Amino acid sequence: MSRRTFPLTAVDAFLVTARFLNLTHAARELCLTQSAVSRKIAALEAWFGFALFERHARGLHLTPQGEALLPELQQAYGELIRTAEQARHKQSVVRLKAPTCAMRWLLPKLMRLEKSLPDMQVALTTTIGHGVSFKTEPFDAAIIFGSHNRGGDLLFEEALTPVVSPALAGENPIALDSLSGLTFLHPTRDKTDWTLWLSQQTAPLPAMRKNQHFDTMDLAISAAIQGFGIAIADLNLVEEDLRAGRLLRPFPGSVKTGAAYRLVIREQPEDAAPLLAFREQLLTLS
Repeated sequence: MSRRTFPLTAVDAFLVTARFLNLTHAARELCLTQSAVSRKIAALEAWFGFALFERHARGLHLTPQGEALLPELQQAYGELIRTAEQARHKQSVVRLKAPTCAMRWLLPKLMRLEKSLPDMQVALTTTIGHGVSFKTEPFDAAIIFGSHNRGGDLLFEEALTPVVSPALAGENPIALDSLSGLTFLHPTRDKTDWTLWLSQQTAPLPAMRKNQHFDTMDLAISAAIQGFGIAIADLNLVEEDLRAGRLLRPFPGSVKTGAAYRLVIREQPEDAAPLLAFREQLLTLS
């Protein structure tokens, strides 16, 4: 194949798939189907003339050629994206990456931020990931989540509390031992968050007989709003839903997990003024 037929759009599919080593997660990140991602990678492999991934029953592994090529393509693609973004955006645009689980907290803040800074545009990109690499990703700022992150500015610490829709709660207060009759909504594929909260309560504790698991806390909260069950949620993420009456807290208090949401910004941007103004305003609103 000639240079003109190089499948440039397939490079992004390769980089994302190499990051997750999972076609399902890569397809979700790229907003494509798994088959579309597979076709892009196959086109890139055909152009290079060698395989980039080894397919195994439990997922993908980079081939030696793919592993050697990955850092060079990351650097080259990152430079291409940065050049394109700099040409497309004005200096008043801040490119922000944030996990989908933070959207319930973030979006009201962004609406107020853009009112107070009308000349600024926040170009928001959401992801199921919780980190950022400014060396390979075209963002000016990011909200990261985790228990080991210490950089950047603290936005809020995760504090878990059960939430339920008013319709499901009914008129009588919910007792702790009566939770066994409800569906437990989990923000992850395990029961870690609910188990942590229950461990801080006094006996008798309910049995988690009926459970529904989600990929993000935002999905679990949305299910709770619709009356599907009782969710364990971060208090900061459901702040607006509690205020609006879409959810209520049947129990006082919350349990901190040790994880936190933090704001990190790119070092030495070409024009730091908009980015610093964004940072200051978001921290003021937090």
